[in-house]
This record gives sequence, structure tokens and C-alpha cells, in this order.
Amino acid sequence: MNTKYLTKASLIAAIYIVLVLIQMLPVPFINLTFGPIQLRIAEGLALLPLVESAAVPGIFVGCLLSNLLLSYFSGFGLVDILGGSLVTLVAAYMTSKMKNKILGMVPPVILNGLIVSIWVSYFTKVPYLVTVLGIGGGELLSLVIFGSIILSVYDKATNLKEY
Repeated sequence: MNTKYLTKASLIAAIYIVLVLIQMLPVPFINLTFGPIQLRIAEGLALLPLVESAAVPGIFVGCLLSNLLLSYFSGFGLVDILGGSLVTLVAAYMTSKMKNKILGMVPPVILNGLIVSIWVSYFTKVPYLVTVLGIGGGELLSLVIFGSIILSVYDKATNLKEY
């Protein structure tokens, strides 16, 4: 790993944290950040591993620090801090191996929907299937809307010519 790689990963982690914090400012949206229905704007970054290898550790660290710093709001404790972050790491790694944007959406949607829903369902007493649909559906929306925007901005930023 070189300085450029670490800088990119750090910036991606910081962007993830800032996006989660921004989403939590309007109080009604706190439940969309940590709950049985999740629509995290920051999860749009989950498509970045398709085009940027530093996004894998960046998204993991961003998710880990967000879950740690905001664990008071989630109420799920260590299982969400570590478990949710590890699910994000595995999903980001799998996304980095995908051939296109559509396939790149599959790991975050499936893994977050099926695995994170286990403890969210348990702690919130919301049926597992409802939680899977809420978290998986929110993840899909986040990737389709915010992920597409993020990939477009990344593409334009990396294709700028220096004069």
C-alpha cells in the first residue's frame, strides 16, 4: 500500500462518516440510518469498489467508525459495530470482483439484507422477512440512486485533464 492508496481509502471513510452524520441531522431520518428499514445515503459508496480498490478498506473503516460513534442511536451494540462492518467489508470485496454496476449491487443488497437483518430483527422485534425487505430494499434504492450518482461523479473526476 502506498500513500496515494491510503489517502483515497481515508477520504472514502471520511465521506462515508460525513454522509451518515448529515443524514442523522434531521431527527426523523435517524431511524432510516439504524433500523428495520434502512436507507443510508452513505451506502451509495458501496459501488465504488467497482472502480477504486481503495474503496474496500475505505467503506469498511467508514462503516465501522460510523457504527461505533453512533452506537447510542442504533441500540444494537457490538454486534452491529463489528458484524455490520464486517458484512460491509465482505460485500465491498465481492463488489470489487464484479464485472458491472448491476452485478456490483448484488453483494451489498444480499449480504446486508440477509445478515444484518438477523440482529436488527431480533432487537427490534420486527419479523425477519420484513426486516430483510426493509434493509435489502433500502440498500438497493441507495445503490441505484446515490451509487449511480457517486459513480458518475467519480468517473468525471478521474477523467479530468490537468492543464
